[in-house]
Parts: sequence; structure tokens; C-alpha cells
Amino acid sequence: MAYFLQLLLNGIHNAALYSLLAYGYVLIHGLTHRTDLSLGAIFAFSGQTFILATAFGWSVLWMTLPAALSFGTFIAIVYIGIGGYIIAKFIYAPLDAGNRNTVLVATLGLSIFLMELSRIAANTRDYWLPPLLADPVRLLGSAIGISLTQLQIVNIVIAFSVITLGEVIMLRTSAGRIWRAVSDEPAASALCGIDPSRVRTQAILAAYGVCALAGFLAALYYGNVSFNTGIIFGLKILFITAAGGFSRPLHAAFGAAIVGIIESLWGGYFSVLWRDAAIFSLLVFVLATRTNVQETERI
Repeated sequence: MAYFLQLLLNGIHNAALYSLLAYGYVLIHGLTHRTDLSLGAIFAFSGQTFILATAFGWSVLWMTLPAALSFGTFIAIVYIGIGGYIIAKFIYAPLDAGNRNTVLVATLGLSIFLMELSRIAANTRDYWLPPLLADPVRLLGSAIGISLTQLQIVNIVIAFSVITLGEVIMLRTSAGRIWRAVSDEPAASALCGIDPSRVRTQAILAAYGVCALAGFLAALYYGNVSFNTGIIFGLKILFITAAGGFSRPLHAAFGAAIVGIIESLWGGYFSVLWRDAAIFSLLVFVLATRTNVQETERI
């Protein structure tokens, strides 16, 4: 029982990271209604940039570890901010009125570009951060023996806080009402004085910020985010949000959290080599079942 509870707690940490990615994905897709494969690459690029900048500050600029971590955080924020603005203006804006597949192809190319950029910048090497806030915090008493590290708890709290803040903005502020208006009827919202293009740009920047935060938290915890993980994470989030629906970011976050917990349980009881295959098979099954139910309801 203690082993199962430990896996479940570890799964909650995975769930926090996946939830951030799914929440960010729906912020974009809810407005563009286009398939986007770049968010997984943004996740990996953010973590990799943070690690490389931290390593540069530590080994080249002779910074202390806290200063190097702060420097890496600043560089990652600058890169993601500039990159997100360029992507919104020069990829999404020109392709928004075109065929749906153009954004898919463009973001796939962007993912490959970011992966190769990270690989070349790292000279095809893996850089690792030292363990941070790795002391275990005993939960449910020392007799049971289950624990989370301090950093896991911090990551979970940050992810929960960001999603909660996002929901407050979506449900309680004019920004959320504008997002829903543009998502439902962009032409009608434009007649009411709303600029759909500006709203989409702001949503893309917010979504990239959320996904970059997930990559940053993953880099802090795992110590490394490989440059070739972007495609896998992007596909997982695409399948998760397709199965959970694109209309509500919170629903997608809940679905992603469930997948994160399932991944942790699978890794504890079955072969890790088959984990991704099992997760994708489950998501395909859920997606097919959900599609059949929707078609039956229409009939």
C-alpha cells in the first residue's frame, strides 16, 4: 500500500507538469482552432535554455549557484518572450486565415527548428543541474514512509496556483469573457470592438509562458530536459486535449493530470519501455470512444 501511495504522490507531480502544458495548449487552440505541435518544443526549449544559461553563468562567468540559476531564469524568460512574440506575429498571423493544415506543418517545422537549435547550442551534449531542494518531506507520518521532495511540493504548488489564477481570470475578468467571445464568434466579437488578432497574440504569449514554466519546473526537478523530448510531449498534449475537449482549459488540465498519474503508476508496476506506447494507445481509445459517442448524440 505504501508503494502504491508513493507512486501516486509522484504521479501528482507529473500531473502538475502535464496540466500546465494542456492548459496552455487550449488557450491557443480555443482561439485559433488549429492543431499546434510547437508547445512541446517550447516546453523542452525553455528547460534546455535555462540549463544552458545556468551552466554558462556557473562555468564561464564564475557566478555562484543562486546567481547562475537566476541568470538562467532571466535568459529563458527573455528567449521565450521574444520567441513567442515572433511566432505569434510571423507564423500565426499570416496563416490564421489559411488552411488548417498550414499551421500544423508550420508548427511541426518550428518544433524541429527549436530541437536542432537546442542540440547545436548544447554541442549535442547533456548538461545537468545539481539536485535542488532534494530533502524529503515525510507525509502521513514517518511510519508509512511515503514522501515528496521539497522541490516536488514547490512545483505542485506553483502549477496549482497558476492554473487557479488562470481560471479566476477566465471566469471573473473581462479578459476571460473576451477570450470566450473570440473563441465562439471572432467575427461577431470584432463587430463589438474587440480585435481578435490582438487577443490571439496575447493568448499565444500567455500559453507559451505557461508551457515554458512547465519546462522550467521540469528542468529544476529532473536536472535535465533533453532537446529531443519536444515532439513526444507535443503529441501527448495534443492527444490529451483532443480527448478532453478544446473548449475549456481546465477540463484539458484535469485530463492531463490523470495521464500523468497513470504514467507514474505504469512506471512502478510495468516496463518503462512500453509506457509511451501504452499511454498513446489509451489516448487513442478514449479519443475514438468519445468521437463515437458524439456522433451518436448528433444522430
